[in-house]
Amino acid sequence: MARIVQNLLLAVPQHYKGNPLGLVRMWAHECHRVWHDRLIFDVDREAYMNFMRAGIKDFTDMKEEAIFEEPLIYTSYVALCNGHEATYLPVAEMVQLKNVLEAKLEEYNEVVARMDLVLFDQAMEHISRICRIIIQPVGSALLVGVGGSGKQSLGKLSAFILGYDVARIMVTSNYKLVDLKTDIQSMFTKATVANASLLFILTDGQISDNKFLMYINDLLASGYIPELFLKDELDGLLGKIRGEAKAAGFQDTPDQLFEFFLDKARKNLHLGICFSPVGDAFRFRARMFPGIINCTTMDYFFDWPKDALINVANRFLGEIEFPTEEIKDAIAQNMATTHLSIADANVQFKELERRFNYTTPTSYLELINFYKSLLGKKQGAIKDQIERLEMGLGIMQQTTEKVDGLKQLLEVKMVDVELEKAKTNDLIEIVGKESLDAQKEADLASIQAEETDKVASAAREEKAAADAELAEAIPAMERATDAVNCLEIKMIQELKALGSPPEDCVSIAKACLILIKDEKKNYAWNNAQKMMNNPKQFID
Repeated sequence: MARIVQNLLLAVPQHYKGNPLGLVRMWAHECHRVWHDRLIFDVDREAYMNFMRAGIKDFTDMKEEAIFEEPLIYTSYVALCNGHEATYLPVAEMVQLKNVLEAKLEEYNEVVARMDLVLFDQAMEHISRICRIIIQPVGSALLVGVGGSGKQSLGKLSAFILGYDVARIMVTSNYKLVDLKTDIQSMFTKATVANASLLFILTDGQISDNKFLMYINDLLASGYIPELFLKDELDGLLGKIRGEAKAAGFQDTPDQLFEFFLDKARKNLHLGICFSPVGDAFRFRARMFPGIINCTTMDYFFDWPKDALINVANRFLGEIEFPTEEIKDAIAQNMATTHLSIADANVQFKELERRFNYTTPTSYLELINFYKSLLGKKQGAIKDQIERLEMGLGIMQQTTEKVDGLKQLLEVKMVDVELEKAKTNDLIEIVGKESLDAQKEADLASIQAEETDKVASAAREEKAAADAELAEAIPAMERATDAVNCLEIKMIQELKALGSPPEDCVSIAKACLILIKDEKKNYAWNNAQKMMNNPKQFID
């Protein structure tokens, strides 16, 4: 009841003056958030709604449809994001809420890190619930849902919308209880000394030791962990906030300073505990550490409804180019139907085998990614085949064009061939005629060759005879040469002086006239004497 009243006190009078329906709707909203959000079975939720209807009939005559008309969502961040003072007001339409959250998501992706979120109605309701919880002092949220339902992502976006810093722990195999204590000390320092608003997001996967939950239980129950700081460390922190505490009206005593320190820590440090209902761990931890249930406001992440599944599928399928929008919508519908059919099969499986099987949003996203991957591979293979076909058709087209060109060229060449063929036939006739003439010439040449052979044979015989005679003349020539070599000028002078020389001398003189002077007629002695006028030249 206190949590219901706490949020009802956020109502601004001018917004509800003369508007009793608005105040009743606000009361119904807070009842939903405190009680309805903790119920996980349909029968329990229906029983709750029956109590609500009965209670409404007892104190008002307003119509039930008007009170529970959707959307039944109250937030303060919508006004804040629109540039107004943070006022706890109802959301008029889901479109208005979606526009605000999409703008903040885009800002988050630019400033912090990219998150591919699809803001369907259920996701926006969870963001509004988380913001409603952690905006309150000492407000901590227990987010319960199977893995992949978006607990952490929506928690981080909610913190960003409110301007909170997100605190996380990095759990390793060596992460111990003392490491968790050190991280919590750091969070307390930021929340008190730095006056920073923090959302500490802790998942069940990070709880490697259930002893971690002792600190978490103390934080939720009292807002502090005994012996979290050593005395000198705590005194140092209190000294840093002393001036702020005095300004807030606290006395300068250790107890008063610690009270201010604790109030500031509880105001600024909020927890977002993300647990999965799968298995016995959640039930065991809730029983061992009651602060997890009693000191938090629960937000249960149920299975995504069909419209949410379709929206998610459309969001990721939008990255693929389909021939028509109708095809994309049909695929999204099929994916949602398939996912929900598995959920129905899980119920039958539990009844038959008494074992649980869960289909989580992560498995749905994996289905979408598998489809995109498979479609990409198939499209790639088809594209390769198309490219190969186009290349083959291109080659065939080029070949056809070349063949057509060759045909045209062949037609031209055939004309030339016919001309050359005619010329060749004419040439053959000419060659035939000339061959006959050549044959006659060849026969004649053969006859002449035979005659030439005979002449050559006779010439060879004459040459042999001449060679024989030459062989006989060479010794005489050599003797003549020796005789000439012995001639002297005095001998020539004596020969020249002879009036009637012997017959042999006349013959020799005649021979000399022929050889030296090439005389052909005048072989007289007196002509020979003229030849010997210069005996020395004659001898030479």
